Amino acid sequence: MKRGNASKKSLAFLIAGVLAVSAFVKGPEQIWYLAAVFAVWGIWMLGGAMRSGLKRIGMFFDKKCAARGNKQTEFVSGEVYNPDPGGSVETVLLRHVNCRISSYLKSAYPDVTWEWCSKNPERLAAEGGTGRIRLYGVSDFNYADVVFDQLARIGCDMLRIVPLADLRGAGAPDAPKPRNGQPVDPEVWYGIQGKKILEACVADLNSRGHASLVVKENGDICARQADGEVVRDKFKNLPGKSVWQALVKVIEKQGLSAAVADDCIKVSW
Repeated sequence: MKRGNASKKSLAFLIAGVLAVSAFVKGPEQIWYLAAVFAVWGIWMLGGAMRSGLKRIGMFFDKKCAARGNKQTEFVSGEVYNPDPGGSVETVLLRHVNCRISSYLKSAYPDVTWEWCSKNPERLAAEGGTGRIRLYGVSDFNYADVVFDQLARIGCDMLRIVPLADLRGAGAPDAPKPRNGQPVDPEVWYGIQGKKILEACVADLNSRGHASLVVKENGDICARQADGEVVRDKFKNLPGKSVWQALVKVIEKQGLSAAVADDCIKVSW
């Protein structure tokens, strides 16, 4: 609308100028005055066009900056609401499901702990179905089939399974041979190698009813069950026993409780 008004004003100026020159100027000079009128009119039109172009360029860059700002805001928002900076969404979902299973089992067996036997249990959490778990601390059963229906309801079918090898009196498998780790700075070792593994084990075991774990001299991270120990993970190059007291202090800085025993480090939460 403003551009239309400017065009009308410039055209009115041109007509008025031509009429004024035609009425008041006669002879050869008339052509020069008309040329001057057209020159002024041309400069006016050119200036208007340049102002309009500059305005459009400014609006274009303003829109680009606004769009870039929106993208940055969305990115920051995504960081703020990231549910698991140290892992995947499926892992966090599985831990929530583990807590539900633990609460369900502990309502009948307060000392129970358990672990998954089924592969990819996170798919069970997302899609529903049946998965098998190994039970510890339950006198009458050692396994259970956990059922999640499409309404997110939970159920457990308790099982007692005895391996045929046990019935035949087969001996227990040989214990893993310990290895001697090279002495390292415990704080540096924990920051580079130990922290991520230990935090993942604590989160997983806590979701399944455990409150402690032990770290063996050979690096095995074990959860103690009612009928034995289960290796959950393994540290590489665990520092030797001579620096375990220093390593315990490093672990305690992370908000965990730790103590040195004869053959292991006990960690609780």
